[in-house]
Amino acid sequence: MSYQVLARKWRPKSFSEVVGQEHVLRALVNSLDQNRLHHAYLFSGTRGVGKTTIARIIAKCLNCETGVTSKPCGQCEACLAIDQGNCIDLIEVDAASKTKVEDTRDLLAGAQYAPVAARFKIYIIDEVHMLSAHSFNALLKTLEEPPSHVKFLLATTDPQRLPVTVLSRCLQFNLKILPPEQIQKQLNFILEQEKIANETEALMQLAQAANGSLRDALSLLDQAIAYGQEKIVLADVNVMLGTVQRSHIFALLEALAQKDATKILAIINEMTNLAVDFIQALDELLNVLYQITLIQNVGVSIDDDAVIKNLAGNFGKEEIQLYYQIALIGKRDLPLAPTMKIGFEMIWLRLLTFRPAIIDLSNPAPRPSAKNNISQPEDILAQLKVSGTTQALIKYCSIVAIENNQVKLTLDAKQAPLLNKMQTDRLSQAFSEFFKRPMTVEITLDGAAVKSSDGKRDLLQTMGDDPKLKNILATFNATLIPESVEED
Repeated sequence: MSYQVLARKWRPKSFSEVVGQEHVLRALVNSLDQNRLHHAYLFSGTRGVGKTTIARIIAKCLNCETGVTSKPCGQCEACLAIDQGNCIDLIEVDAASKTKVEDTRDLLAGAQYAPVAARFKIYIIDEVHMLSAHSFNALLKTLEEPPSHVKFLLATTDPQRLPVTVLSRCLQFNLKILPPEQIQKQLNFILEQEKIANETEALMQLAQAANGSLRDALSLLDQAIAYGQEKIVLADVNVMLGTVQRSHIFALLEALAQKDATKILAIINEMTNLAVDFIQALDELLNVLYQITLIQNVGVSIDDDAVIKNLAGNFGKEEIQLYYQIALIGKRDLPLAPTMKIGFEMIWLRLLTFRPAIIDLSNPAPRPSAKNNISQPEDILAQLKVSGTTQALIKYCSIVAIENNQVKLTLDAKQAPLLNKMQTDRLSQAFSEFFKRPMTVEITLDGAAVKSSDGKRDLLQTMGDDPKLKNILATFNATLIPESVEED
C-alpha cells in the first residue's frame, strides 16, 4: 500500500476532530441541530486552518443518511462517498484554475437539476476570490435565488477581493490561525498514534515554523520524520529548517556589549555554515530586544530567561530602542543586499557603530569620536549647530555632566536674561543631533535649576535686576511692559 501523507491521513472527518476554530464550530453545530440552514457559507482564513475540511464535514452533515445532523455517522454510503472524494452530488472546484465566466456557467448549469443520490447538491468553491468579475456576476444570479436542493460552500484566503454583493448573500466565518501550543499538542497526539519517538522542543519548533497552519505543520512533520529516520529531535529539526538558535542571538548581543566586531563576524560565519535563515534570525533578535525592553521597564519578561535578564543590564534603555529600530529597518532592506550574509553582517556592524556613547565627566576625558574631535567638554559646545542668541548663550555655559540622555549645564548668572524655554529647546535639539539620540538639557544658574517651567514672575524679577536692561531702559526713557514678556 502506498504511503499516505499525514495531512491527508489525519484530516478531520467530523467537527469533534477539528483542531481549534471553536467560535466557528459552535455556530455551525447549533444551526445544523436546529435545522436552520443557509444556502451559502463563506469560510475565510489563511492556508491550512481548515476551510475546505470544515466544508466537507458540512457536506456530510447535510447528506448523511441518518438525516441532517451535526454528527454524521461516517459509515453510510453518502458519508463514505464524500470521504473518498467520489460523491456525484458534491462538486469541488478550485477557482484559481476556473476563472473564466464560461467555466462558471458550465459549473452552475446543473444546479437546477435535483441531486442524483444525496439530499443536497453541494458546491465547494475553493479560492473563490480568484473568479473574474463576470464569473462573480454569473455566480450571483444563482446565489440570489438558489434552488432549495443546492448549497454553496465558499472558501477564500482573501475575502476583501470578493464583491459586496456576494458577501451579503453568504454566512461568513473567519477562521483564526492556530497558536503554536495548539499545533504542538496535535503533533504530539499524531506521533503517539504513529508510535514515533520525539522531543517536545522539536515539535514546538515545527509548530512555530508552521505560522498558524496545521496543514503546513503536518507537512513539516512528514519531512522531519524522513530526515530523522523515524525519530524527531530538536537538533535535526533545527538543521532541517535552518532555524536560528536563540543562543546565536545571545552570543551576538554579548559580543555587541563587548564591542567585539571580530567575534560578531565569526558568529555570523558559523550561522552561515548552518544555513540559518537570516530573516528568521532578525525576527528572533527583535523578539529578544522586546524581552529586554520589558525587563528594563517593568522588571519582568514573557520568557523569564536568565540570559535575557543578564543582557538587560549590559545595555541602556535608549540603546535597546535604537537597536530595535535598526533591526526592523534592516529586516525590510535585507533582501536588497548583495547577499543575505552581507546584509546581516552590515546590520550588526551598524548596531556596533551607532551604539550610543555614555560620557561621564567625573572620569577622565570622554571617548574620542572619529567624526567629532572631542578632547574636552568645551569641544562639544564649540561643535554644536546653533546660531544667534543661542550661540551667544553657550559662550557663558559649562558642561557639568552628560548622563545617558541628559546634559547638565551651568550658566553665568549675569547672563540669566538670555535664558528661556526657546533656548533650552534649541540646545536640546543641538545636543540630540550631536549625539545621534534624543537628549534633554538642564541648565542651573547659581546652583538653582532653571527649566522651561519657571514662572513668568521669576523671569520678570530676573530681568528687572539686570543692570544692562536697566541701562537700556534709562537711555531710551523706556519702561518694561510685563504683558509683553513671554517665556518662549
